[in-house]
Amino acid sequence: MYKYFFRFVFKRLDPEQAHHLAFRWIRLAARVPVLRTFVAAALAPRYKELRTEALGLRMHGPFGLAAGFDKNAVGIDGMAMLGFDHVEIGTVTGEPQPGNPKQRLFRLVKDRALINRMGFNNDGSLRVAARLASRTPVFKPVVGVNIGKTKVVPEEEAVADYVKSAERLAPYADYLVVNVSSPNTPGLRNLQATEALRPLLSAVREAADRTASARRVPLLVKIAPDLADEDVDAVADLAVELGLDGIIATNTTIAREGLGLKSDPSLVKETGGLSGAPLKERSLEVLRRLYARVGDRITLVGVGGIENAEDAWQRILAGATLVQGYSAFIYEGPFWGRAIHKGLAARLAMSPYATLADAVGADVRKTA
Repeated sequence: MYKYFFRFVFKRLDPEQAHHLAFRWIRLAARVPVLRTFVAAALAPRYKELRTEALGLRMHGPFGLAAGFDKNAVGIDGMAMLGFDHVEIGTVTGEPQPGNPKQRLFRLVKDRALINRMGFNNDGSLRVAARLASRTPVFKPVVGVNIGKTKVVPEEEAVADYVKSAERLAPYADYLVVNVSSPNTPGLRNLQATEALRPLLSAVREAADRTASARRVPLLVKIAPDLADEDVDAVADLAVELGLDGIIATNTTIAREGLGLKSDPSLVKETGGLSGAPLKERSLEVLRRLYARVGDRITLVGVGGIENAEDAWQRILAGATLVQGYSAFIYEGPFWGRAIHKGLAARLAMSPYATLADAVGADVRKTA
């Protein structure tokens, strides 16, 4: 049914307008007690065998919503109602910013992909922190907070900008993510170089410890799929060296060649980050490389091109303890989370592994 609704309604709307409309409906449904209970029962069934422990946190399952959908922490309950075990909000910047000029979001329907150049449009860390502080949760998913650099802040002042966001948001985050991999903020990806990344992550770690002193907030970094293999290795080594809690692999790609894109060439040429199905192969490759490098010493989160339960299962076998999605949600609709959980439970039951944790990295260990 949703596919027909997408074809005849959402597909005819500007992608950003369609996003706001759908998100408004989700938030409204989550505010109605009887309705949200019914929706959660239908779309977010619990499977005991999928219960997951990661980053020192307990979750109903491994499947979460990637950053970018709920930039301002306004719909956490609604996304949990739809079956996401963790919700990563943001990207949030030190100061509020409108993002890039519209049109800045494009659907590549034939490729089941998106191109975005949103530019970290968000309310800023002060307002988002206040919203999180005043939140009275109906559902209680794990909430991650993804932070990035304010566009107008020069690269040499980036550390202070990230620290400002970390100080404001760490007290309300179940985990914190340093985003240095979006292609839509000038100079941001330069921060992935280890000589720039080391002082940045160290400063954010200190800021989180200082402002959330009652507990240790897990810290992760999100990397791009466009990194060379040796740079992926360098980030992995740095994460272990600094005692980082995790790596999220991967963000969107600026690549277009070699992905077999079928959509209108005028769309394919749009600048911005490409997400969705075409990213699947490279994202999985980066994940395998990371797990081969770090093993179980840090938590890996697989994201990028996950469309169904088989994709999620392959990420787990490649080393991901947690998996995330976003783009496929646009194409699959509200029953997507239910299908992922049901499919994962079935695959685990048919596998030789007693628990989901046993399956993490199993394919990589076989070839080691």
